Parts: sequence; structure tokens; C-alpha cells
Amino acid sequence: MIKNKALTRLAFFGSVIAWVVLLFSDITILLSNLQGLQPDVPVWLPRVMLAAYIICLYYYYKFRIELDDSLNFTDLLWKVFATGLITTVVSLVFRLLVFLLGNTSLATNVVFSDFICQINLALLINFLIAALTSWKRLILYQKSKWLIRTWMVFDVMLLAMLLYDAAGIRFSETVTTTMNLVIGVLVLALSANMRWVAYLNFKQKWTSLLLLLLTFFYQAYFFYTVERSTEIIARATESLSRDSSAFLDYRTQLFILVLAAFIIIYGIFSFLVILFNLPTSSVFEQKLEEVVNFQRISQSIQTEQDEESVYNILLESSVSSVFADAAWLEITGANNERKMFTYRMTETESKNIREHLEKNNIKGVLDSGSEKTKNLSKHLASMKGSRFRSLLAFPIVVKEENIGTLALLKELPEGFNKEMTRIISTFANQAGISIENFRLMEEAFQNARYKEELKIAKTVQQSLLPTRLEQDKDFEIVAFSASADEVGGDYYDTLRISDHLVALIIADVSGKGTTAAFHMSQMKGIFHSLAQQHLEPKEFMARANQALVFCLERGSFISASYFVIDTNEKKISYCRAGHCPVLYLRAGTKESFYLKDKGAALGMIRSRDYCNFVETNEIKYGPGDTMLLYTDGITEAKNAKGEEFGNESLSQALNEVAGASAQEIEEHIIRRLYEFSGTKNINDDYTSMTIRFKG
Repeated sequence: MIKNKALTRLAFFGSVIAWVVLLFSDITILLSNLQGLQPDVPVWLPRVMLAAYIICLYYYYKFRIELDDSLNFTDLLWKVFATGLITTVVSLVFRLLVFLLGNTSLATNVVFSDFICQINLALLINFLIAALTSWKRLILYQKSKWLIRTWMVFDVMLLAMLLYDAAGIRFSETVTTTMNLVIGVLVLALSANMRWVAYLNFKQKWTSLLLLLLTFFYQAYFFYTVERSTEIIARATESLSRDSSAFLDYRTQLFILVLAAFIIIYGIFSFLVILFNLPTSSVFEQKLEEVVNFQRISQSIQTEQDEESVYNILLESSVSSVFADAAWLEITGANNERKMFTYRMTETESKNIREHLEKNNIKGVLDSGSEKTKNLSKHLASMKGSRFRSLLAFPIVVKEENIGTLALLKELPEGFNKEMTRIISTFANQAGISIENFRLMEEAFQNARYKEELKIAKTVQQSLLPTRLEQDKDFEIVAFSASADEVGGDYYDTLRISDHLVALIIADVSGKGTTAAFHMSQMKGIFHSLAQQHLEPKEFMARANQALVFCLERGSFISASYFVIDTNEKKISYCRAGHCPVLYLRAGTKESFYLKDKGAALGMIRSRDYCNFVETNEIKYGPGDTMLLYTDGITEAKNAKGEEFGNESLSQALNEVAGASAQEIEEHIIRRLYEFSGTKNINDDYTSMTIRFKG
């Protein structure tokens, strides 16, 4: 970047120096010829300095325009316009000076005229080089190998002409004709490249036409001014020898003439192509707008955060694509709620139009009675007080179900044609697909969030269950817990109250997911805080219920069974709060039975009367007795036929291993359970606690 700026400045100062030397040497030669003297400077110096001036200007504009990637098409034309404006203003200033001098001796002096002529010639060349650089950028847009090679040949020929002009060589008529023919073919071939015009919008094309007209004006003005100055000098020096080279005449410079011809020819070609493309600009822009809007609707599923954003995009895109004045969109939501979205109109206006159509018994997609687009414009003619006179309605279909209507309106009568109908029908179809995809994606996101919630709940649930159960010389305890895909709230725990008292609890929290896990953590806290107070089981349940009433939402409850084992008196005190009955096996009689005592689940009764619905019960235990605590997931486990495992199968499984250890009993029951269900995929949590009393 810094290097380019330095080279730009160097080229600029080089051109200034070259022109100053050109002006000085040309005036010196002219004065010497007028006085009949031998010039003090070589007669070829002005031609060489002119070539140096042109080359420096070429590189100056190359760095300013050709290598500036930020310039677009109209920017390039603006560069030519700005250069022409500046050079024309400078030329007009000198022209004003000549006018103010009038018929004074200075104004009629041939040297002064040469000075003015060389200034105008330098300004003309400056303008032509700026235009050449801009034209090159335009021609080489979407370049090909053939186009690059053609331009290189053209560049080489221009350079050759410039060098021959500097050397003062004059070609024969045959050579000159051949060169002109080749240059003409190259100019026409290059001028045919107008691909950039297709990328101009309607406004840019009008701007480009104006800028090109001004370019023609600048060029015509400069050639008129330079030609006039040259004629004045030529008349003043016509008595001098033809070979004296009294002054630098632009008409002898083949490079300048060819360059000017190229600039004007490409400018004319560009002007005509843009002019002929004007009628199709609006159609092209409309098609482009349709593509952009269609893409917006298609990509809305990826970019928008909610379904309503898709609706708003559909409204905006449809209105802009067919130049409608207003629109409304009525959609049936997931819960059969009717939602109204309006654009450039009020809901009252849309309601009045609907009521008018219903009043006149006009059937169509507005009443969801059709799946086809309806042009209802003629029915608005009789409607008073409405600014709209054209109506086009489209159904929005998702999964072959009409979920809503898109209505477009115009204030002009018969404002919609078949092409517009086709466009918006395509938009409506794509909108239906986008809405369907958006809903599917929302469902996928919800499933993903739910799975993450289950994962968290499982982690919480596992962390709440004890890693180690209390053991005693009088009994042994083992537990088993397996979580289903749907996380429940099965909870079990033990706590030593004293050297001869141990508390046990098993509970099942209603509900699933993180809510169940949260209530399970509350139950754990209540158990650990109340059990240490050595409360009667009934009192424990009453206080637990009182604490949970403020935590559980209505409809939620916790079933539980609470036990206190007294190893001194060999008894078990317990209270059941709506939980599964305890399965007890007497070792002496080998009889198993269920302890079916009354009790309401925690949270079911939200008053102090709860204590009337639970009771403390006692049972003596003997050596070899087994007590099995479990949750309903075990007894309600189903096989392939839909049959439940049930209490009888559980009792039978326990009897089969009556004399085994607690661990062996548990393993046998769980094995029988999985054999019955025939799968490892369980529908509810399996939780059990096996307590076997020692002899």
C-alpha cells in the first residue's frame, strides 16, 4: 500500500517535470524559428517529453484507478467524469484569461497562443489517459485469455505508435492504412465487451448515461479548443519551412488520435448498450429481487429464531416482489390459535375485507375452503370505505394441511397479473416448506433439550442415592436401582439413629425429569433432618408432609415407607404413606405376606389432618426373616404380552430363595424380573431394598 502511494506520487511529479520541459523546449523552438535562428534545444526534445509525459500519466492513473479494487462500475465512470470536470474547469480559466485580454498584443502573440495550446493539449491527454485506464477495467471485467491477449496487442501497438511519434518517423501511406485497419479491428473487438452493463441497476444505468454524455462533451470541448489554438499557431507560422518543426502539433501524433478514437468509440458503444438495456432493467431487477426474497425464505430456518420471523419475511418478500401496497397473513398456531400478521395495513382493515367477502358469500382461500390461489379483486369493487381495489389470496400448506392464508392487496383495480400470481404462489409453497422445517427443527431442539434434562436428572438422581448402606450385627441390607429412559424419582436411604436404632426409607416421587429429581433431593433432606430426632414413624410422616406441602405443586406427591429397626427389642416400627406394601417372609413358617397398612401419600392432603390418614405399625422379626421394600416399577413391569409382573410373582420369587443371603435374594429377584420382561429396556425405574435378619 505504501509502495503504491510512493509510486503514484513519483509518476505524478514525473509527468509535471516532463510537461514543463516539453513546454519550455517547444516555446524555445518556436521562438527560434520565428526569428530564423537555430534552436538551442534539439527539435526532437518536445516529442520525447510528450512521450515521457504520457507514460508518467499512464502509470499515475494505473496506480490510482486500475489497481484500486474498491471501485465499482459507476465509480470508474465517476473518475472519468471528475477528471474531465477538473481539466475542463482549468481550461475554461485560461480561456477566460484570453477573453479578458481581448485584442491586446499578448492575446495575439503566437508564443502565448502556443503556451495556451500546450496547456489544453496536456489537459486533453490527461483526460484521455484517465478514460483509457477506466475503460480497461470495464473491458477486462470477467476477462478471458483471448480478451487479455487482445488487450496486450492493443497496448503494444499504442506503445509502438507513441515511440514512433517520439522518434518523428512518418510511415508510408500503405503502412499507415494497414496500421489503421489493425487498430480499428482491435478497437471494435475490445469495444464489444460490455458484460459489466448487465450488473447495473436501473438507477446506475441512468447515472452511467449521464456520465458518458458528459465524457463526450469534455472530449469534444478539448478537441475544439486544441484545434482552434493549433490553427492560430499554424497560420502564424505558415511562412516558415515545413521541416522546421516550429511547434508540437497534436495532429501529427498518431498515438493521441488513435487513443481519442478508442475513447469515443467505446463510450458510444457503452452508451448505446446501456440505453437499449434500460427497458429490461426493471424486469431484471424484479427477477433478481425474486431470487433474493426466495433465498431469504429458504434460509429463514437457519437464520431466524422463531416461527414469527419466517412469517414476517414472507410478508416483506411477497410485497416487494409483486409491488403490492399491503398484505396480511393469518396463521393457525400449534394450539389452534389464530394469529394475524399485517404489513402496511391495520388488522381492522383486514377484518373489514374479510367481513365484506363473508357478507357477499364469496368462497375462497380466505375461509380455508380451497387449496388454490384466488384472485378476489373484482369482489372489492363493491366495498366502500376501503383504499384497496385488488386482492390476491394464497393458502399456506404444511403437511398437506392448510394452516393459514396470505393475502396481498393493491390500491389499483386489477393490479395483479398471472406472472405475479405464479411468483407469490411459489413463495407461499416455499414458506410452507420453511415453516414445516422450522417446526421440525424446533421439535428436534426440544427433544435435544429434553434429553439433556434427562441426563442431568439421572446424574442428580444417582448422586442422591447412598453409596453405602448402614449395616448391623442383627441384619444385612442390600439395594438395587436401575433408571429407565424417563427419569423418575425413586429414592432409598438408611440412617443410624443410635447404637440400636436404624432408620430406613424408600420413596417414589411422582413426575419425571429434573422436577422429580429436585423433589427427590427435598425428600432426602427431610429424611436426614427428621430421622435423627428419633420420631415415631407416624410423626415423621406428618412433619414430612407439612414440609413438602410448601414445595410440591398441586398434583404432585411422594409415596414413601419409613422404618425404624430396634435391635434391642427385635422389632420394626413403620409407617406407610401410599407406597407399595412391604413384602415380608417369615423364616420359621416360610410364609410370605404383604403388610398392607393404610396411609396417604405425602402432599396428597395439604392440612394438619394428614396425621389422621397414617398410622404407626409394628412387627417383630426373627432370625432368617426377610423384608423386601420396592417401588411400583418392579410389580408393574410388563412382558411382551402386556402382562404385569405383579405381587404374586414377586412373592414367589422371594420364596424360591428363602434361605439365601440378602445379596443372593436381590440378584435372584432382579434376574427373574428381567427374564419376565424379556428386555433390558425398562419403562420405569426398578428399585428394591432387601433386609435379611441374622440368626
